[in-house]
Amino acid sequence: MAAYGLYTHIQSNRRRSIALLIGLFFLIYVLVYAGALLAEVLSVGNAPLDYLMRAAAYDFVKAAPFATIGTIVWVAIAYKFHQSMIDAVTGAHQVTRAEEPRLYNLLENLCISRGIPMPTLRIADDDALNAFATGLNEKQYSITVTRGLLAALNDQEIEAVLGHELTHIRNGDVRMLVIAVVIAGVISFFGEMVFRLFFQNAFYGGFGRRRDNDDRKGGGAAIAMLIAIALIVVAWVLSVVIRFALSRQREYLADAGSVELTKNPDAMISALRKIENRGELASANSAVMEMCVDNPREGFGDIFATHPSVDARVAALVKFAGGHDPGPLAIDPPAQQQVPAPEQGPWDPAPPQQPSGPWDSPSVDNPADSGPWGSKPR
Repeated sequence: MAAYGLYTHIQSNRRRSIALLIGLFFLIYVLVYAGALLAEVLSVGNAPLDYLMRAAAYDFVKAAPFATIGTIVWVAIAYKFHQSMIDAVTGAHQVTRAEEPRLYNLLENLCISRGIPMPTLRIADDDALNAFATGLNEKQYSITVTRGLLAALNDQEIEAVLGHELTHIRNGDVRMLVIAVVIAGVISFFGEMVFRLFFQNAFYGGFGRRRDNDDRKGGGAAIAMLIAIALIVVAWVLSVVIRFALSRQREYLADAGSVELTKNPDAMISALRKIENRGELASANSAVMEMCVDNPREGFGDIFATHPSVDARVAALVKFAGGHDPGPLAIDPPAQQQVPAPEQGPWDPAPPQQPSGPWDSPSVDNPADSGPWGSKPR
């Protein structure tokens, strides 16, 4: 069904995201079958292809329950500890109203205005300009903001960024992306493990020694290997594509949701222009960067970019929200902090006295003889 308004777009995006997550989970079983096929090649040797395929299918049926349980355990671990792992990577820490009253009040006002449960607030001590939301349920939802963002943006722009992240939480984007990253991690881990085990066995001659003895059995081993390797590569590529598909579309909806919350499209546009090309979190991995307001990491001409370009997002806000694009914005460098002079101690030498008037200059021969009208007569 076609989507015509903001809320129907949100529902449509949610349905697509669920379908993509199901597809991502299905890729795990593709990898299990590929691993079973490689295992049959190593154990049986150069048997006919149809035999190897049937044997791999039988192994897959036996291994599928263990793969399912392993994935569920992996997701459960991420459910419990994902925030701690993200905090360890980014150096973020939770803050209270007393510690960050400006940021806390902006977020609280947005939540009260829409009846949204208040997520926890975190600060990452990083000069980059970025923010992201995390969590899998209402008790876990959290918004992390960098120090650089707080220093560079005004209150209206920070409110727009907070509205962007709140929209991710309201739309269920955060939960889906965390699950997608976890399942994609399973695929990457399993694919790498299969490759390592197979090529290690092949290198040490486990397959090579058997091949000469089993040439008479058939010529299906090489084809079976190619099929298994192709399945692993396709599963990995599709997992990356699915993650990117979950990331790209949701950014437009989060920008629109921020405008719907704040009624200020210009603030969202100016925030994006200030964040543009300044959001690189050096300590964060690619999974964390996918959750951020902007991800400057890209490759191969935007094919593997997880976010739409800032120009495209701003153009959408100008077209559909009536905002005004100021173009790329420069940011003033942070003001230099004045280091206070050390306090004078009781045993420190007294500071030199400065003349207080045009006639109050000390005598060169004897500074003690100077008075308010010059040197004393001798």
